[in-house]
Amino acid sequence: MKPASAPPSTLIVAASLALGAAVSLGLARFSYALLLPPMRADLGWTYLTSGAMNTVNAAGYLVGALLAPGWLARHDPRSVLLAGMGGTALLLAGHGMVQGDGLLYALRGLSGLASAAAFVSGGLLAARLVGAGPRVAPAGRESGAGARSAARAAPSAGLVLGLYYGGTGVGIIASALLVPPLVARAATHAWQSAWLALALLALLATAVAAAFTRHLAARPAAASRRGHFKWPLFGFGLAGYFLFGLGYIGYMTFVVTLLREQGLAGSQIVAFYALLGIGVIASSWLWAAMLQRFRGGESLAVLNALLALATLLPVINAHPVVVFASGALFGGVFLSVVASTTALVRHNLPVEAWPAGIAAFTIVFAAGQIVGPALVGWVADGPGGLARGFACSALALGLGALLAWRQKPLAMPVAARLAAPSPD
Repeated sequence: MKPASAPPSTLIVAASLALGAAVSLGLARFSYALLLPPMRADLGWTYLTSGAMNTVNAAGYLVGALLAPGWLARHDPRSVLLAGMGGTALLLAGHGMVQGDGLLYALRGLSGLASAAAFVSGGLLAARLVGAGPRVAPAGRESGAGARSAARAAPSAGLVLGLYYGGTGVGIIASALLVPPLVARAATHAWQSAWLALALLALLATAVAAAFTRHLAARPAAASRRGHFKWPLFGFGLAGYFLFGLGYIGYMTFVVTLLREQGLAGSQIVAFYALLGIGVIASSWLWAAMLQRFRGGESLAVLNALLALATLLPVINAHPVVVFASGALFGGVFLSVVASTTALVRHNLPVEAWPAGIAAFTIVFAAGQIVGPALVGWVADGPGGLARGFACSALALGLGALLAWRQKPLAMPVAARLAAPSPD
């Protein structure tokens, strides 16, 4: 009999899971910023319509986040991840085959739903990779120097979570390298060929993720009951995360359009977006120690404040150096905000409550994204244009930082009680 192959290392599996984030956010959502200028010119969209397309995408994402706990209770997270990635790829292909606003709205909504399935399940699998954290004693009799050596060899939870969410940067970089040449080459409806290319890339990522996650335990997530997650205890964190969703998405939807209006050359915009993606990948290491250290809302607050600054920079000054600094800072921070909420759940709740906790934060994140694009587009259609819309986004992010700072960690006995099943 052929011996079973050894499972891949934790970091390799985390990197494979990160392709789920690359597809669900990098390719399905954030590539839209690069495709928006040619779509807007070809289809005659206003800023409001342009933002509404991503609002519908966020609405689909919200529906997926609401359904995710049920999916994860019935199916193993790996199956949900791969189904979400594959479904997203097929829906991206649909974007390249239609031109009517109604069909595009429908495809944006459905791709948001599929993306949520991939993103939530991938985040849960990443959290499981590092187990239940320091509260769980090592198995067996290993202690002393041997235990300390094993702890040093294992990657930290902050790094694994940062690596997963940082996978979005791979999708952003791929979009920056793929979309502009295809748009420039096509004579008419240039954006359609770009959507089809993104769909093929998403299918390839799905195949790679499937190949390197075969050793993950195939078991459904523990069904979350009413008592597993108490929203009021995380109220400030949830409010800060809602405002993050509202604020960041305006930047990611309209920043390329703003830079075109400010006169940046096409090559500079490609370099800007690639730099933003590199920042996302680097954020896996930049903030890992902070995510591991703080148990309350401190990480969410610091990162929201930095995003507010990054959002204001291109409004204050359109010089390429300032613009590139904005992209590098924004890319190096914004996906770590998502990782900070998973870390918050992981630090304060037992493993049985993680699916409900991650889903709750995903819900408020999606709700903020529903409001953000249409709000910024509506403001941008009035006096002040996109610059004024970006200022509104920065204000939301700053308020989110203040609220998140008030989120305190839960005492361990409280966290333990939250894991207790509700009485029948």
